[in-house]
Amino acid sequence: VQLQASGGGLVHAGGSLRLSCAASGSIFSIKAMAWYRQAPGNQRELVAEIIDGGTTNYANSVKGRFIISRDSAKRTLYLQMNSLKPEDTAVYYCNVGPSETLVHELRWGPGTQVTVSS
Repeated sequence: VQLQASGGGLVHAGGSLRLSCAASGSIFSIKAMAWYRQAPGNQRELVAEIIDGGTTNYANSVKGRFIISRDSAKRTLYLQMNSLKPEDTAVYYCNVGPSETLVHELRWGPGTQVTVSS
């Protein structure tokens, strides 16, 4: 299974973007999916996680601004990003969430670049 994130781009501070993540194969059995990001010189960090049943977890830095969701068929993962800040600039990836017990991670895709200008 390969994960393809899309929807990134260049936006001014305060703007919004909606990221999507599609899987090349079935990820229906995976109960927890997440968005991660990596800024230049930094380690990859967890941004948001969604677990079957609707539980969501967010990094403190994005809480109240970002919303993670998943379609009912569990084929596509979304990240609605509002009130974007320059510090949100990073490459965003989707993958298995840390709460998932079935599999540790799937093959990482290339991610999608988000750039927020001040």
